[in-house]
Amino acid sequence: MKIRYIKLGDGGKWERYCIEEQQTLRLGYESPHHQASLSGDWDTVRNFWLSARNGNQGAASRDLNQIRDFYELSESDIWITFYQRRLYWCHAHKEVHELVDASRIRNVIGSWSCYDKEGSPLSIENIDGRITKVQGYRGTICGVELPEYLLRKINGEVQPEIQSTKEALAALKVNIENLIKGLWWNDFELLIDLIFSQSGWQRISVLGKTEKDIDLDVFSPVTQKRAFVQVKSTTTANQIQSYREIFNQHHQYDEMYFVFHTFSGNLENLNIDDPRIAVWDISRVADLVINAGLIGWLLAKRT
Repeated sequence: MKIRYIKLGDGGKWERYCIEEQQTLRLGYESPHHQASLSGDWDTVRNFWLSARNGNQGAASRDLNQIRDFYELSESDIWITFYQRRLYWCHAHKEVHELVDASRIRNVIGSWSCYDKEGSPLSIENIDGRITKVQGYRGTICGVELPEYLLRKINGEVQPEIQSTKEALAALKVNIENLIKGLWWNDFELLIDLIFSQSGWQRISVLGKTEKDIDLDVFSPVTQKRAFVQVKSTTTANQIQSYREIFNQHHQYDEMYFVFHTFSGNLENLNIDDPRIAVWDISRVADLVINAGLIGWLLAKRT
């Protein structure tokens, strides 16, 4: 199976026509030799483009290779292009038709797609730059780097190195959760304080000793929001609901964070429908420890 990138017109002038309206591939390279291309008379085609390129052998060969790909690639081969910051791909019917302007088209089998076969969007920001750089190609049709990677991407398969990294990260997260659960309650509260600090929150004060209902009073200079944080090693649904009521009595706060590592009861039954209230369980705390770069601190505390 071959994979080819195709530029749909100079400056993408045919992109909308091909992708949204007609479901086609379209090739310029206007010449009087459509029938010669269909019959495989590539010497005639090459001589035409050698003349058009003023005897430049390299340029004529590049022209011929692109035209030949357009005519000869099979229906199982894959065509890709980029449109509106997404990768589009398709298979195309074998037949090549000439339009009145001497450009040529191949009809797409089905339709162009900007989704992988599992239904996930193929956004440019989630594709290796060695693939997306082909947008800068000055010709019309070319091969791509990393064809095996791109085929797995289109098929919706996880890249092997991504899969192994995900598995390693999942194992790390389990270990992080176990380390967190073994923290002394005071160190657990300090860890949460560090997470907020590393995330850009500024601590106004620590109130746990003077105000039993609030452990941390923090402010975000980015969102201009003030929040109170309650940290518990072990908690219940009733306790969380009681702090929800306390939060509603403190009108100076925009948000509330309730953080714990062990829950007594069924967490799935907890229903907090207030978007101003965030409940962090051990899984969420472990993610934040990893993302905030606090693994070293946690290891030092538990060593």
